[in-house]
Amino acid sequence: MQIEPFALERFFDRFEYDAEIMLAESGIEPRDTDEFDTDPDELGYVIPTDGDPAFRATVADRYGRDADEVLFTCGAQEANFVTMAGLMGEHAVTVTPTYQSLHSVPDAFGEVTTVDLDPPEWTLDPDAVQSALRPETAVLVVNNPNNPTGRYLPEETTRALYDIAADNDTYLLCDEVYRLLAEEPLPPVASLGEYGVSTTSVTKSHGLAGCRFGWVAGSSEVIDAAATWKDYTTISPSTFGQHVAKQALAREAELLADHRSQAADHRERVAGFLDEYGMTWYEPTGVNGFPTVPDGFDSGRAFCEALVREESVLLAPGDAFGVPDRFRIGFGLATDELEDGLSRIGAFLDRRT
Repeated sequence: MQIEPFALERFFDRFEYDAEIMLAESGIEPRDTDEFDTDPDELGYVIPTDGDPAFRATVADRYGRDADEVLFTCGAQEANFVTMAGLMGEHAVTVTPTYQSLHSVPDAFGEVTTVDLDPPEWTLDPDAVQSALRPETAVLVVNNPNNPTGRYLPEETTRALYDIAADNDTYLLCDEVYRLLAEEPLPPVASLGEYGVSTTSVTKSHGLAGCRFGWVAGSSEVIDAAATWKDYTTISPSTFGQHVAKQALAREAELLADHRSQAADHRERVAGFLDEYGMTWYEPTGVNGFPTVPDGFDSGRAFCEALVREESVLLAPGDAFGVPDRFRIGFGLATDELEDGLSRIGAFLDRRT
């Protein structure tokens, strides 16, 4: 088994520690610990290791499923890894551009065919997905809302993907970490039927990245396969993460109202800035956008590297997502940091005109 280096994480490793403003972050501003009871009594393993049964039942209700059809993990990254490892056979199909692990992980186990979203509106043709499937395709992978583009595929497209997958005896795995930042979230894929699999976490929508707590929801067959791999990774989810996540989900309506309002305000600020400097994007759902590179730069990487060196503002180069002429901007951070970051980018671009 061989896996590609994670291009985005390697880029961050070079610059993130020293950068003063992180405008490449992909989640909402973190919540403060003083909002929560942070004492789980003791820091042993979560027992049973797939997560607290009562809490799993609460989460399972979101998908119309039973507690044994949910597995708690250390964030969505582990949920995706153990699920794809458990399901993967000879072939998978992944919709791109997307977060690299969603195609690199299955590619480490077998063969992956990618189907591209169509810019500038990042639409998806279900017929292209249908053509990419093979009789042996084990899993169809999609990220909705999409990272990095922010495109939220409509319900009719999602249901069409489910039907295409189910007819082929293929699981549809949807990474839904940004779903609850939408004003009107679509039904989760795991609620669509036997072949639907949803992964998510409390990182992006709930502002709790440090909890490292997520889950996968799907059929018992899917959960058993993922749990088999999880026994070889983290064994149990985070005790601390589960403790705080219970509180966050109990307060979810309040948290999401705050975060959706912040995301909408920041989205408007970024849209105005991009328009002022002649850059375009597809207006995103969530807190990530994927603008075109400003004039005077050959690539997103050239732009991002020059910016972080001159202004200590970190953006994500589009080639980390397979699209060299764009960059990812995250706007879920604190408002004053966003405004400072945009001001520095503006000063940087003004010097080049």
